[in-house]
Amino acid sequence: MGQPRIEIVEVSPRDGLQNEATPFSTDEKVALIEGCLSAGLERIEVASFVNPARVPQMADAEAVLGRLSPKAFDGAIGLVLNDRGLDRALATPLREINYVVVVTETFSQRNQGKSVEANLSMASTVTQRAKEAGLRTSITISAAFGCPYEGEVTAEQLYAIVKRVADLEPFEIAIADTIGVAVPKDVHERMQGVRKIIGSRPIQLRCHFHNTRNTGLANAMAAVEEGVTILDASLGGIGGCPFAPNATGNIPTEDLAYMLERSGYELGIDLPSLFPVVELLSRKLPNPVPGLLTRAGIFPPLA
Repeated sequence: MGQPRIEIVEVSPRDGLQNEATPFSTDEKVALIEGCLSAGLERIEVASFVNPARVPQMADAEAVLGRLSPKAFDGAIGLVLNDRGLDRALATPLREINYVVVVTETFSQRNQGKSVEANLSMASTVTQRAKEAGLRTSITISAAFGCPYEGEVTAEQLYAIVKRVADLEPFEIAIADTIGVAVPKDVHERMQGVRKIIGSRPIQLRCHFHNTRNTGLANAMAAVEEGVTILDASLGGIGGCPFAPNATGNIPTEDLAYMLERSGYELGIDLPSLFPVVELLSRKLPNPVPGLLTRAGIFPPLA
């Protein structure tokens, strides 16, 4: 029996660009999304329906969606953080939204301007409304391993939130190391605990790691070893959270894909086709992207 297929959710058009000071035009965002799609990345975070005053990089969400090919909407994801954001998403062809619940109080206030309890209540409202409208809802549990303001996050703190979120019955829960503090040991232990809480519910499990302390790829492999088959990544390793100090760097999509392919996993991605898309980012951004594969090349070299 071969290795299971791993799905990479591409987050560069949203989680990637939101933390970059360099503005990208609507046309450039569309080119980024369509380039990812052409390379075989089927689920892509394409937009964020948040207050443009807080995240100006995402101010053109509707304009971006209005220019995407119909095929993009098979797996396009929009970030929604409240009723207003959901109303905007519902006015588009999107079929999937993502909501974020933060584990700790301080970061919840900084990130979304509400308490953890209020955030869980809003998650319930958004999830129910989205279901009634025929949209899939994934919920990301942020700061699942550590908080930039409160420090260590215990497994018990995480599990308490996972239980509340699982009770909402979204189609997917994503566990996020928002500030890149986890190590593989943490991932093994917490994925086992999260799986026990989800139990027999038909909820997919996804992981989102940041490479802030250079442990992101190792953590991704630890998650895969625990049976997780859906991982977030960002082309070039760009991005981070603008409301978490020093939370730089997602896992580079191309580096993750190389590691998984060499490990025998099927991805459904044409890895060389991602190189021109990474180059698009490299030309636009003032500093080299953190990803390494486009510098070193695929091994063995392509003929």
